[in-house]
Amino acid sequence: MFSGCGTALVTPFRRDGSLDEEAMKRLVRRQVEAGVNFLVPAGTTGESPTLTHDELLRVVAITVEESAGRVPVLAGAGGNNTAAVIALAREMMALKVSGILSVTPYYNKPTQEGLYLHYKAIADAVPLPIVVYSIQGRTGINVEPATLVRLAEIENIVGVKESSGNIAQVAAILAQAPDGFTVLSGDDALGLPIMAMGGHGLISVISNEIPAEITELVWACLQNDFATARALQQKYMPLMEANFLESNPIPVKTAMAEMGLLQPVWRLPLCPPKQETTEKIRRVLESLGLLSQVKGGGRHVAGAN
Repeated sequence: MFSGCGTALVTPFRRDGSLDEEAMKRLVRRQVEAGVNFLVPAGTTGESPTLTHDELLRVVAITVEESAGRVPVLAGAGGNNTAAVIALAREMMALKVSGILSVTPYYNKPTQEGLYLHYKAIADAVPLPIVVYSIQGRTGINVEPATLVRLAEIENIVGVKESSGNIAQVAAILAQAPDGFTVLSGDDALGLPIMAMGGHGLISVISNEIPAEITELVWACLQNDFATARALQQKYMPLMEANFLESNPIPVKTAMAEMGLLQPVWRLPLCPPKQETTEKIRRVLESLGLLSQVKGGGRHVAGAN
């Protein structure tokens, strides 16, 4: 269900900082029409830490409604309070999501046994496919291969979004996990090598900007057409790198604003990028021919208030 290219959706805001529902609807439709394989709302790229509870549910509801069953929706529901994660995941289940992406608990630093019991409790309470999201750089805790192998024995824990940046660790997971356990790259730049080792796809940031092109890259990998995949990787690597000039999702939303897709608005503690970052992003977009929506020398967001 969650193989191929999944987009970690950004959350658009209006100039006053409120949720831009119309822009969110447009972005979801754009993704589906471009052929992405699944959508991932309410994650870190979607600025989930600064969304209210009601906004989280609304973002997910819009994604489900606008995708209209054409692609699966893997909704973000994670945190460091297991009971609260379960409660949120149950609410998302009521919205008819296809599965739950749950980031590892941050700050309170559980042991590997604590991680196992955390995810087991979620899986026991929420009868949906669960994908573990392992990103030590943001949470301070790593899900070790042995722990993932134990979790994979639980029927509805179906995969991992692996964002450790540790290729050796990903190789170990692929070697040890049972058949049918989905291993997804959480890093655009590492998607190709992870899929070359046997990974099943990518949860992407860059596909917010170029969904069709990244879906093509992912499927070239999955079909063992690595000549095509390498050519696409080399072409779009400057944009992959630009997306992480500052903390995600600052650069990707900057690029999307330059492309006329949303307003350049973030919620604190995220803030607008440095001018030099914006200029670098603009040069990369221009080199790739992605500024075609810019009107009359100024940036225009279609339908924006």
